[in-house]
Amino acid sequence: MITNDTIVALATAQGVGAIGVIRLSGPQAIEIAQSVFQRKDLTKQKSHTIHYGHILDGDKILDEVMVSLFKAPKSFTTEDVIEISCHGSPFVAEQIIRLLIQKGARSAKPGEFTLRAFMHGRIDLSQAEAVADLIASSSSASQQLALQQMRGGFSNQIKDLRTQLLNFASLIELELDFSEEDVEFANREQLIALIDRIQELLQPLAESFKLGNVIKNGVNTVIAGKPNAGKSTLLNALLNEERAIVSEIPGTTRDTIEEVMNINGIQFRFIDTAGIRATTDAIEQQGVDRTMEKLRKSAVYIYLFDVNKTTPEELLHELQELELTGFSGLIVGNKVDKADWKKTSRFYNAITFAKGKHHFPEILFISANTHYNLPLLKEKLYQLVTDSKQLGTQDTIITNLRHYEALVKANEALTLVKEGVAAQNTGELIAFDIKRALEHLGEISGEVTNEEILGNIFSKFCIGK
Repeated sequence: MITNDTIVALATAQGVGAIGVIRLSGPQAIEIAQSVFQRKDLTKQKSHTIHYGHILDGDKILDEVMVSLFKAPKSFTTEDVIEISCHGSPFVAEQIIRLLIQKGARSAKPGEFTLRAFMHGRIDLSQAEAVADLIASSSSASQQLALQQMRGGFSNQIKDLRTQLLNFASLIELELDFSEEDVEFANREQLIALIDRIQELLQPLAESFKLGNVIKNGVNTVIAGKPNAGKSTLLNALLNEERAIVSEIPGTTRDTIEEVMNINGIQFRFIDTAGIRATTDAIEQQGVDRTMEKLRKSAVYIYLFDVNKTTPEELLHELQELELTGFSGLIVGNKVDKADWKKTSRFYNAITFAKGKHHFPEILFISANTHYNLPLLKEKLYQLVTDSKQLGTQDTIITNLRHYEALVKANEALTLVKEGVAAQNTGELIAFDIKRALEHLGEISGEVTNEEILGNIFSKFCIGK
């Protein structure tokens, strides 16, 4: 990977805006900028200073700009960096970038500025990935987790434990050099104690991925039930807008309707579906089929029923037919504003008794029409995906699938080391499993990597980052 030339790209979003920022990074960044900048000699200015002037293409003024100067190694990439703040016309920015390329810069590839920061040791690989997560964050929770990981997050903890494990691996390798003398340099009890400490860290980190994935990507939440249970009314009530068509005619919703809502910092993607019933209408049947498919793929479901038209026996039969046991969801009785509360109470008692045998989720009673108990419904949904965990800025939660897989594989390799020590395996076999654990731990921070992995990671970045 070439990192010794000078790259250029637009660092702000494409399109018309008040300003556009063009970023240069590399050994010739200051020299190239100076060749088109009229006012001061940038090569003689101090780092972390801003200068007013014009960008010239020969005698032609392209724009009036502010130039920010960052000298190596005190920059994001650790190289000389120039940032040109120009007016936010795409045409103006394109002219300036084209001129800088003519003067010797190269158009940057996606994520190449962050790649250089990683290659030069400014950040590790997990921190680089957190940059992309921060840019893509769509809620306060995902923002906080990305910031926490950018500051070092769990990678610093893993690096320290990996160093200690590496020391043991070195001692075991040394034993192999003296195999004929039957000496033992690595204390096996201390090795097991270290592995226990590492696994105490890795296990909860790996388990946190379920929550981390939810925070990062949002929660697909399907609203399902029979026709006229109030699914569309509930969606509109949750969003506080008329998003779905509401009608007393059964089967109004023929296709899925999706909208996103933020609850306590987590994005829920609510999916209003067609009512589940037997039908001879081919189009409505397609809607029912899509409902079932969405249910199977959902992270969370809300099964809605009309308390005025559904008996406990009917509800249990519906739930058993859907085979929702094992899924995360809520059973919600709707239209309590029109119900007899004594009847509803008896209904609740009957269902509570019956569901204990069938392991269905708890039942919540609401009125989507009057918004009764909607705040409680939102809180229950939040608790369902977070296990009531209150998210703080210091929580270490895994949001990256690559990290999760590396943690799981490292944990498996460490378990094999413990089993090998217990079985009194040779140092060579123990060393092999330790190496595997070290490799998987190193994949997280980028201490162990290859160009294919890096290319896959940084290709997902925007070009100016």
